[in-house]
Amino acid sequence: MTTTTVNFEQQAAEGAVYYLFGATGDLAKRKLFPALFSLYKEGKLAENFAVVGLARRPRTNDQFRSDVYESIVEFCRYKADDTALWNKFAEHFVYMPLDINNVDGFRELNQLSSELDKKFDIAGNRLFYLALAPDLFGPVSFNLRDGGLLGSDGWKRLVIEKPFGYDLESARKLNAQLSQVFKEEEIYRIDHYLGKEMVQNIEVVRFANAFFEPLWNNKHIANVQITLSETVGVEDRGGYYDKSGALRDMMQNHMLQMLTMIAMEPPSRLQPEDIRDEKVKVLRSLRPYRSSEEVRASVVRAQYSEGAASTKSLPGYRQEDSVNPESVTETYFGARVYVDNFRWAGVPFYIRTGKRMPVKTTEVVIEFKNVPENVLFGSREDVGPNLLVIRVNPMEGMYIKFNAKRPGSDREIQPVAMEFCQSCQVGINTPEAYERLIYDAARGDSTRFTRWDEVAQAWTFVDPIAKAWKESDSDLAFYPAGSWGPEPMDRIIEEDGFHWWPVNGQEEDNVVWISGSRK
Repeated sequence: MTTTTVNFEQQAAEGAVYYLFGATGDLAKRKLFPALFSLYKEGKLAENFAVVGLARRPRTNDQFRSDVYESIVEFCRYKADDTALWNKFAEHFVYMPLDINNVDGFRELNQLSSELDKKFDIAGNRLFYLALAPDLFGPVSFNLRDGGLLGSDGWKRLVIEKPFGYDLESARKLNAQLSQVFKEEEIYRIDHYLGKEMVQNIEVVRFANAFFEPLWNNKHIANVQITLSETVGVEDRGGYYDKSGALRDMMQNHMLQMLTMIAMEPPSRLQPEDIRDEKVKVLRSLRPYRSSEEVRASVVRAQYSEGAASTKSLPGYRQEDSVNPESVTETYFGARVYVDNFRWAGVPFYIRTGKRMPVKTTEVVIEFKNVPENVLFGSREDVGPNLLVIRVNPMEGMYIKFNAKRPGSDREIQPVAMEFCQSCQVGINTPEAYERLIYDAARGDSTRFTRWDEVAQAWTFVDPIAKAWKESDSDLAFYPAGSWGPEPMDRIIEEDGFHWWPVNGQEEDNVVWISGSRK
């Protein structure tokens, strides 16, 4: 078998027809249209492309283009103030109302596709973006095949959003349906956190710095803390969220993907399959919870109750629209996780995600082991551990906390932090995650997308937790809206001799910041 090495950094996106199923939905409005415009403005989309918006409701091409314009004005990081550029961009957009359960509509879509191929000189390349409910992925795929849309000469790629199934069994059934139509290498399962700049930067920080990689193991790292907190509640997603919860909505995908990026071994090459191979190895090394007792000892589920933030009263989860008033769905998930391999044996990974928390942030804290307490400075001063903090969202950057002598003192020790703030730098206009992911899919770079065996391993780890919860609701904790979550998760980390480090916007008062970017 011959392996082809591709340098994706220098490969421009080929011309293609982009089919946006769910084109009148919120995801298209907030993320997909702005992403396409940004890519076009930066010259990352070839001129020979077309975008076909597909949804049930009737729209004319002009109405559709007006919708696209409004979404760009509201959500894009670039302004649509160049009339000539906008008109040139907009002429590539067409709309077609489609009943996705009617194969005849797909035959009409295939005819339209042939016309667009000729108009824009596209070589039959087709990217199908399904911003739809997961139970529609299979039927749409079958109709794409039966409607003739997969018969052109170019490449075919299917991009699908999470969630990919509800558990391992449903994920297998869904994957079996897709596999009847598309090859695994043609399926791009999006986890938009993998498109974020600082998540991608984790690899560089680890593998391109000689003073990190030798320390990146259980001999030097005491614990790892991953926080993904949101200030919002369920808003208008109550009906969906009440059937999902934090375990399936955040843990099974975003949280585990970030954990794999921190824990993976250096890949042999920076090629998609080599990188994803290493991520799968981490998922296979996760210590499973083998009983309900083990779940209760290391996992916390909780739900926000009534609370307040900035003097504003906030409703409890059970008071939200479309939520069962007796719901036991978790809005908070926290766990102590172990990666049982040679590098990480014995190092606890503490992960937490929740809604209605004090600040919106995604952060990874690497706490290094401290100096011995009975020698040198450890016997005289309260020496804190060194930290490496990677900030993913909304601030992007990282900082290192280390110890130094307080000026003018006799060996008095003071924590000092050096910061790189990517989002603080003047002139930086960081690409949105969806820009990078759409661009990668158009180029055939699957690095930032999840492979089937990644999905299967993630569900294999998560399903025993869901099973234990199903057996009893008595372990559901509550936390006031606007707080940092339930006490049981604090007790888990404290019984190991650690504590949660402050995250974005909550830094320690005694740290001296020496970065020039910090005001």
